[in-house]
Amino acid sequence: MPSDVLSRLAAALGARVSTAPAELEAVREDRSGWRGAHRPLAVVHAASVDEVQAVMRIAHETSTPVVVRGAGTGLAGGAIASAGCLVLDLSGLNRILEISEADELAVVEAGVLNGDLADAVAPLGLWYAPDPASRAISSIGGNIATNAGGLLCAKYGVTRESVLALAVVLADGRLLRTGHRTVKGVTGYDLTALMTGSEGTLGIIVEATVRLRPLPSGEVVTIAAAFPDDEAAAAASAAVTASRVRPAMLELMDAAGIARVAAHLGSDALAGTPLATLATGEAFLLAQTDQAGAVAEADSIVETFAAAGGRVSRSTDAASGERLVAIRRAWHGALAARGQVLIEDVAVPRSRLPEMFRAIERIGAEHRLEIPTLAHAGDGNLHPNFVFEGDPGEAPEHVWAAADAMFREAVALGGTLTGEHGVGVLKRRWLADELGDDQYDLQRGIKALFDPTGILNPGVMFAETGMPEQPRTPEEPRMPEQPRTPEENR
Repeated sequence: MPSDVLSRLAAALGARVSTAPAELEAVREDRSGWRGAHRPLAVVHAASVDEVQAVMRIAHETSTPVVVRGAGTGLAGGAIASAGCLVLDLSGLNRILEISEADELAVVEAGVLNGDLADAVAPLGLWYAPDPASRAISSIGGNIATNAGGLLCAKYGVTRESVLALAVVLADGRLLRTGHRTVKGVTGYDLTALMTGSEGTLGIIVEATVRLRPLPSGEVVTIAAAFPDDEAAAAASAAVTASRVRPAMLELMDAAGIARVAAHLGSDALAGTPLATLATGEAFLLAQTDQAGAVAEADSIVETFAAAGGRVSRSTDAASGERLVAIRRAWHGALAARGQVLIEDVAVPRSRLPEMFRAIERIGAEHRLEIPTLAHAGDGNLHPNFVFEGDPGEAPEHVWAAADAMFREAVALGGTLTGEHGVGVLKRRWLADELGDDQYDLQRGIKALFDPTGILNPGVMFAETGMPEQPRTPEEPRMPEQPRTPEENR
């Protein structure tokens, strides 16, 4: 019974267990725009691995659901309170336990903020590469749980490429250690990779050993270009990929979105930048090169942009380049200032970005919506944004209908429902369509193996047992399966 759970938690953790109404309300939402229907039983603010284990032992023995929460910056509704649950807040696990210059790694607790780790290792000439736009406010545990991406993925990879080892508390309170401190390690199944991106459904990540890199040396060059429309900008980004140049950053801001960013920031913030002279309807590409060869790569990108019809400029110094990057990072705040935002996250092969932008424009017209879209164009990851009036989590039906059409279009182009935000609760109704029946059943079997009583993040990725999904209508086709390569057909 809830009273028994709360009394046992209070005896074990004392004041770290909160039932204050304001705290119970706060964990009903994240930054996805989704709002859960229920308050939790309590919010538990763990400050050590031992405390996390104590919570999970009690939860396991009482069959109490547990929703794991870090900084609350998720964009798929994956850390929102559900009926009868405990919310386990890991933001108090915020210590950097070790920085090894010799091995170029760090050991951190799950609540350490991404930007704080980067700041801590920079004086040593080191760098933590994963760079989500939310790096100043998102935790490394949350980044790992969603396999977060960011602005630099095209060259430096997503979070998984920087995770060497994990400490994970299992559903029954046991502590599991996976991975290695070595650069190589192929002993047994790769449970570290399995946990990365598992969204708190298999275990609770409490500690991570992460790879560090030497800080980029040499010049950093930033290139900006305006294009007549979104499709032209997308074609230019695809041309950069085809040229074999790998910029550290290649970001596309569509005409609708950049107009909102400009209005939000004001003319003073844009003065002296290429954004100050954008004409109505023009889209914007931002590229950045680094390391050895940065100047030569920048020259190639300038040539490609110009050949694709872009009006091109390049940074004169590091400060002017970082000013442009800061404007790019203001995207979400600019849209959120206009209403509730459903930030979607699809990815397609980079060569098919122009087709996806064309599809988004068509879908917007069909549903009478403007869909401002930002893309990590260097890796084919798009973030269409639906801005609406009303309460969080209550996106109008025509918004969901447009999102449904967009998801199906992305998969039909050989892409995916989510490139970096995760499935959460927002996209679980489409998961089986993309994966296919066999893979979906196998993934549910993995979940059942790690969490046999179903208490970890129930309803995230997969619906809880007995919870009906929103059914497809008879007219709705299943998503097309991913095209098979010639090798797979042998």
